[in-house]
Amino acid sequence: MKKRNKIIYWIATVWLALGMTSTGVVQLLKMPEEVESLAKLGYPVYLLTILGGWKILGTIAVLMPRCPLVKEWAYAGFFFAMTGAILSHLAMREAFSSILPSLLLLVLTALSWYFRPASRTLRQKDRVVFT
Repeated sequence: MKKRNKIIYWIATVWLALGMTSTGVVQLLKMPEEVESLAKLGYPVYLLTILGGWKILGTIAVLMPRCPLVKEWAYAGFFFAMTGAILSHLAMREAFSSILPSLLLLVLTALSWYFRPASRTLRQKDRVVFT
């Protein structure tokens, strides 16, 4: 069972890292297709720099050993970015196919987070408690 979970984790995480890195680079380079897509959704072009930068940093955080709190934030950021992208496309009544890349990255985010090894999770002593 543990071996199966580890395999699922690494397959999902590698594909997640490839997807987030490639889309992050495309966004940082402000490729014309990406600029056009963002404009159709009604967002400013500078958002590409923000999203692209955070995707690259989030990928580094998810892949690096240790720093479980930073990983949690990266997974949360991926979740919010992908759900935001899906909802933006749906709000603009775009074709269902337009949400598929974001939906795939959202599923990979969930799989990677769920199957991550114990060494990559927050232990009780790592948790931040606000009282």
